[in-house]
Amino acid sequence: MSDFYALTVNDIDGQPVPLSDFEGSVCLIVNVASQCGLTNQYDGLRALQEQHQGDPFKVLAFPCNQFGNQEPGSNEEIKAFANERYRVNFPMFDKIEVNGGGACPLYQWLKGSTDDNGDIKWNFAKFLISATGDVVGRFGPQVTPEELAQTIAEEIERARS
Repeated sequence: MSDFYALTVNDIDGQPVPLSDFEGSVCLIVNVASQCGLTNQYDGLRALQEQHQGDPFKVLAFPCNQFGNQEPGSNEEIKAFANERYRVNFPMFDKIEVNGGGACPLYQWLKGSTDDNGDIKWNFAKFLISATGDVVGRFGPQVTPEELAQTIAEEIERARS
């Protein structure tokens, strides 16, 4: 079993979620922010989740306030914003840190699992996780969800075979 599946994170309501719940699914992990110039990527993330409804695929969103104080709200405020403004259809998790000494264990693992193991540069950085729990891609904030559609579809197909 991948170390990815050994981790547990809290959802946006504070409930623990073992990442083993996503075993067998391709996951796109994104650090999100409500007041960022890239916040409209929520639309693309929702579209990806809709496109792959019924497929072994999940977008996992992790709010983070480490970049320009662009996610200052509470989990409750973040959840309300994401649901009201973007009608999110994917799991959202507890606000976390992705860099530095307070980086959550998931992001420590993610950054250590790629050739580019450096810090996250900004909001909406993305990690694509295979159905077996391996990082198969790290993508910068400017890479849109739409640009990842083909890569995700190919990874889902690998998961099915």
